[in-house]
Amino acid sequence: MTLVGKQFPNLAVDAMNEMGDTFKINVLEEAKTNNKKIVLFWYPKDFTFVCPTELHAFQAAMDEFEKRNTMVIGASCDTPEVHFAWLNTPKDDGGIEGVTYPILADTNRNLANRLGILDITNERYDEETGVLTVDGDNVTYRATYLIDEEGTVFHEGVNHMPVGRNVNEFLRLIDAYAHVQKNGEVCPANWEEGKQAMNANRDGVATYLASN
Repeated sequence: MTLVGKQFPNLAVDAMNEMGDTFKINVLEEAKTNNKKIVLFWYPKDFTFVCPTELHAFQAAMDEFEKRNTMVIGASCDTPEVHFAWLNTPKDDGGIEGVTYPILADTNRNLANRLGILDITNERYDEETGVLTVDGDNVTYRATYLIDEEGTVFHEGVNHMPVGRNVNEFLRLIDAYAHVQKNGEVCPANWEEGKQAMNANRDGVATYLASN
């Protein structure tokens, strides 16, 4: 079930930063208390292949997110200790040294389960033993949530494991949502900052289509 238009779950999760500090983050409270937008991106596993390219791509765009009053948070189901080991592994050895945003360590999978983003299929219950078994790795897909200052989700997307994300698209979506918040206009297909938006009525779409 989609979370778009709804409040992000009110749940505190362990997190790790580049200093080796373990602490709790409640994404909903972070957005509302700090009056910031949040991009929360989940990835399957530390010390893998596509994942470090994404974490470095988000880090490279940190200045752009900060210009947009947006906090970046990574997340997986690895432990804080594994996160810290990866944070201390050099980039040229497959690590994420240099990443400065916090990374959630949802080891009990409470939040990932709530979001419905775990790779779990073919659940089977053995009535004789009372054991539930599943197929899949029980790690998260590449899910991304954009959350506004009120804690409301305004975008969610899920990629399969092999497909990395385009960080620039999230910047574009944040720009578009901020334009809607500020101006009350809606943003048409392929809209980018500085391009024409339109009024959400019949005349607005007619005017836009006539000039584009």
